[in-house]
Formats: sequence, structure tokens, C-alpha cells
Amino acid sequence: MEVTRDVDDRAFSVSDAEIDRRPLKAVRTEVPTEGQLATARDAGKPPDIHPAVLHPHLDEAVRIDTRVSDLIANMAAGELSRLLDQDGDGGVDEAAERVEQAEIARAQAESDAAEGNRRLQVARQQFAEYAESKATEAAGLGAMIRDLLNACEGVGAEALTKKVCEIKETMDAAEAEARAMASDASKDAAKKAKLTNASDVDAAPMETSANGALATAADADEDEDDVAMRDDTAGALDAAAADLDPSMNFVERAKYIPLRLDMEERKLLRLLEAALHVSEYTDKVDVLTFRSKTQRITKQLKEICAIMCGLVVATDYRAGQQLIKDKEFVDNARFFQRIFEIGRRHKVMNPEKMRSEYGKMIYLLQDSQMADVQELLNFKLVEPMRTAYELLAEKNGLAMLKDGLMHQATAEIMHEGKPRIQVQREIKAKEKAREHLSRRYAHSDLSSEEILSVLYSVSDNNAYLRFNRDPVDRMIGYLKQYFDPKNPEPGFSLGITMGMGGARLSHNHERQYTYVMQSMMLWREVSNDMFKLWYLAENDLLREGAHYQLTNTGQGLNRVQSAPQTNKAIHQVLGRCQSKLGHWVGSSVVHLGDHNVPNALMFIDKYTQVPRILNPTALVVARVEELCEDDGLRQYVESTFGGIDECRKTILADFFRHAFDGSGADNFFDAGSCIDGRLTSAWNWCSKIEKKSYYPVFSLAGFTGFDGGDFRS
Repeated sequence: MEVTRDVDDRAFSVSDAEIDRRPLKAVRTEVPTEGQLATARDAGKPPDIHPAVLHPHLDEAVRIDTRVSDLIANMAAGELSRLLDQDGDGGVDEAAERVEQAEIARAQAESDAAEGNRRLQVARQQFAEYAESKATEAAGLGAMIRDLLNACEGVGAEALTKKVCEIKETMDAAEAEARAMASDASKDAAKKAKLTNASDVDAAPMETSANGALATAADADEDEDDVAMRDDTAGALDAAAADLDPSMNFVERAKYIPLRLDMEERKLLRLLEAALHVSEYTDKVDVLTFRSKTQRITKQLKEICAIMCGLVVATDYRAGQQLIKDKEFVDNARFFQRIFEIGRRHKVMNPEKMRSEYGKMIYLLQDSQMADVQELLNFKLVEPMRTAYELLAEKNGLAMLKDGLMHQATAEIMHEGKPRIQVQREIKAKEKAREHLSRRYAHSDLSSEEILSVLYSVSDNNAYLRFNRDPVDRMIGYLKQYFDPKNPEPGFSLGITMGMGGARLSHNHERQYTYVMQSMMLWREVSNDMFKLWYLAENDLLREGAHYQLTNTGQGLNRVQSAPQTNKAIHQVLGRCQSKLGHWVGSSVVHLGDHNVPNALMFIDKYTQVPRILNPTALVVARVEELCEDDGLRQYVESTFGGIDECRKTILADFFRHAFDGSGADNFFDAGSCIDGRLTSAWNWCSKIEKKSYYPVFSLAGFTGFDGGDFRS
């Protein structure tokens, strides 16, 4: 008999020989007797021992085994107790490291299993979409064959007609088979998605149908509108592009427009940026470890608060003395809440700012909302973001948002194509409208300065839309100006084929035109509602009771967290686009809360990069004519591309083809025609811009990159 117990990856073993050396030897000296042994030796056989004599031996063996088990259990308990009681700052022995590694491996295995299940769901849906596209292609080929058959009937060539009929029958059978395969795949994907855990955000991806109702991807695949393009598709797209901008009233817009910072708040903002810049919060907190990280989170939060207090003392000694003298962190809770709210407000109004500091700030605020962390801190760091609507609601001034002068008082003045005197006239009219509103609605609770602050904040929102939404409008205009959806110009067709030029999709010219148009219209809607989406994203990230999972997503450790409010809002935007178009090409899956887009912060960061891609491209296309004012550059453009318009169409055709070809991911599951895959393809096109034949035109136009400058500027 051998007793073995595994404790903390250590094997403790007690063999029969070790047991026999002590207790059994004493027992065997009592029985059998000498007479029995002598009789046995004379007879040449073992002694005849009665079972009653052996019974004490068995009892003793059981007692020995029990003592060994107790010994091993005590050793295991002592080992685990020693590991758990160790000081976190002290050394960790080899056994503790193995325990930690085993825990990390277990967590990673669970994450890999969940990721495998998610990929399987995505594969099912993508197969259904692929089968549907093949059925559509078969239908198109069948139509061409029918046209050929009709043409052959009048020729009289019986052999040719017979051959065409055979081809037609084959194509009809192939189309029927493809239809049946697509239907079965769609039903299977929908059935499997219903069985998936509800916590998996994208296990059953939802899309919004043309009437605005939510439906599964399988239901969308059964839409017969996607079988063949209607004749009036181009007109429908143009009408949708012109009518898609839902004019939100100022009452609704103001709910999500942050207040502009005043001078005092800007001073506090600089303190916050300095403290976040030197902080290593995420490096110390977001690591896989067996130990609880509550203590580390609390320590890092207090360290950042202490840094900010120190900076206040260094900036203004008297104000700093009042802040820290004979006070604890909890006594300055209002100060910390205010300074973090200022940072969040500033970032929303200026997406190009705090590009590294904002992530650390959101993650530390996210951790501060944990119940055990709040118990140690004894105060909260998060307060609601100050908006223009909130200020007017507190001061009884909401009536101003319904005034007809609001548009004139906050409108963005465009100088392009206008004489100087007209621009000055529009500026004066805007200033007079502001003065009139400040006099009309000012009262004892609402001052003129506060009214102007609201008007300036709404104007900032209009300026944001100009620099972030207008590039999308310009690219939509170029698409409609230089490309006909029905009749592709030779050499400038937008058609793509899977496997050629890195493409992951196969679209003819008409289908790709529609795909590009609806993708950019979706980006336009997202940019138009960005303040609302950002507001909801922060609510998802900073809500109390929310949990996240630190997971290796293939791009390092990321916080995977669901975002129900943001997910609902983006599906509403998608539904608005689909209802306007009445036709949708590709997948409607929105990745949010998985390895592609781990949380709402990543979602916001992703779509803030749309203008960084489109704006430089639109500026280069617009500047080609200006470059050709130089004789030497004109000769270069004409000899290389054939003219100004041909140069523009070369750039645009390549962009519309390969910035929307489903490429950019390192595997099949992360690429394709889903909502996020369209932006991934655009990133991939940007990374290859230096290898394009037209890149010298970009350089001559002043192009330096798509990044947008210094990360800390």
C-alpha cells in the first residue's frame, strides 16, 4: 500500500515499508506465538492464523493510514496557510509561484474556451452570410444565362441553344442548392445563438431591420432585397445621403454637450494631466496575479490623490495648505470628484487631447467604483458630467434652448467661397444673437455669463461636427461625383475579388458602391451622435456594480466588459441607417464587449479615428488642382495619371476598393463585412499608403500621417 497526496504541486508519499517499520512491527511481535511458528516450521508451511488473530493487525493498519492522512492534511494546511499569510511585499517561494502560474493558466484557459465558443458563433453567422452571397452570385449568373438563351432563340442554332439550356439547368440547380444551404446555415446560426450564455455580448448578434425593429442576423439574411439590386438603388442612396442627418433639437443635444471649461477649471486640468502623466496605474494594477488587487488599487488611488494635492501646494501654497492641513483624503472628496470630472469633460470636447492619460483616468475611476475599494477609500471619485442641459435645468433656463435664435447664435461660420464682408456680417449677426439671448433669459438665478457658457458649449459641439463629420460628407460627395453605381468607368471599377490585392470580400462594382456608401453613412451618423455615445460609454464604464474580466485578447491584457447602454445606442444608429437605405450589404454584427472591442472605451477610441483617416485623404484629393497650378507638377500629374480628374479617381478608386475590402485582421473571424471590420479595413489601407503609386501626390500635398500629432498635445 502506498499513500500519496498532492498539496500545492508537492507530492507527499508514505510506502508500506515506512509504515511497517514502526507500528506493525510491534504488533507482529505479539502474534503469532512461538509455538505456532515452531509448528509451522516443522510442517514446512506458514502458520495457521485465525481471522480473529488478524483483526488487530487490520485495525492497526487502518489507524496507521488515518495517522498518515492526518499528517499529510496538516502539512498541506500548514503549507497553504504559510503561502496565504506571507507578506505581499516579501519574497515568494517556488511553490507560491507555481500556484500563481496555475491560477493564471486556469484563467487563461477559461478565457480561451469562451473565445473559442464566440468564434464558433461568428463562424456560423459568417458562413450563412457567405452562402447567401454565393446564392446571389448564382442568381446573377442565371440571369445572364437566361438573357443569352433569349438571344440564341432567334438565331436558329439548335446546338448552341441546347448547350445554353443545359447550362441554365445546371445554374438553376446550383442556385437552388445555394439557397437551401444559406437557409439552413441561417437557421442553425440563430438556433445556436439562442443557446449561448446571455453574458456573451456578441453570441447572438442583433441587427436592426428596415422597419426599425430588432432582428437576428438570420432574419436579416432572409431579406429578399439583398438578392438583387433594384434599379432605383442609386436614387435611393442619394436620397438617403441627403436626408440622413436627423436635426436633433437643441433640448436633446444639450443633454450630452459638456460645458466649456473656465479659467479656474483649466488650471485644475493641468494638475490632473501632470499627475496622470507620471502615474503607472495600469502597469501596476492590470496584471494577472493570484492575490487580491484591492489593496494595490487603493494604494495607487491614494498615491494619485496625494500627487494632485502636492501639485496644488506647489502651484498655490495657500490654497494647497487649506487643502491638506489637518485633513484626510475623505475630507477633500469634493475636490477630487471635481478635478476628475473636469478631465472627462475636457476629453469629450477635445478627442485629440489626453490620448494616453485619459485611459488611465477612466480605468482608475472604474476601479474606484468597486464596493470593496470604496469601503477602503471611504469616498467616491466619480460624479456626473456637467452638461449644458444640466446647468440650464438647475437655473430654470431650459426655455432658451427652444428659442429660434439658438441656431444663429451657435452656428459655425464657414468662410469658404465667401467674400470677407459677408463673413464679417455673419460674425456680427452671431454676436448680436448671443447678446439678445443673454439679455432675454438672464435672471436672478441664471447670469449672462452662464448663458454665454452654454452658447459657447453648443458652438463647440458644432465645431466638433465640422471637423469630424464633414470629412465623411466630403468623401460621400466624391463617391457620388466620380463614380456611377450602374456603369463603371473603364479602369476605375470598384469591384473587388477575394484573394486579389488582399481583399477578403467579393463584390461587383454596383455592390461595392453600395457597401462603401452605407459604411460611410454609418460613420457619419456615429460622428453626429458621438457626444451621446461618449456620454453613454462613460456610464457603462463607471456604473457601480459593473464587473470586468482581465483577459489576454491577443493585443495584450484588456478589460473585457459589457456595455448595454452603448450597445443599444449604436444599434439605434444602425437601424436609422438601414431604415433610410432600405437595403443593406454585408453583416450587421457590432462587436462590443469581446476580444475585438473589449469595452466601451475601446469603442469610442475606435470611432474617433474616422476623421483622422478621411480628413487627410479628402484634403489631398481637394489639393490636386492647386498642385497643378505649378507647371512642373502639372506635367507630372498628366504624364503619370492622365490629368487632374484621373489622378483624383485613381486615389479614390483605390480607397473605395481596398479600404472596404474586409482585410486587416490576422484571422478569418476578425475580418469581413461586419460593422467593425469596415473600419479595420480602412486602418489596413492607411498602413500601406507609402506603397501606393500615388503616394508622391500625398507628399506634395503636405501629408505627414494619419495619426494626428503628439499623443500628449
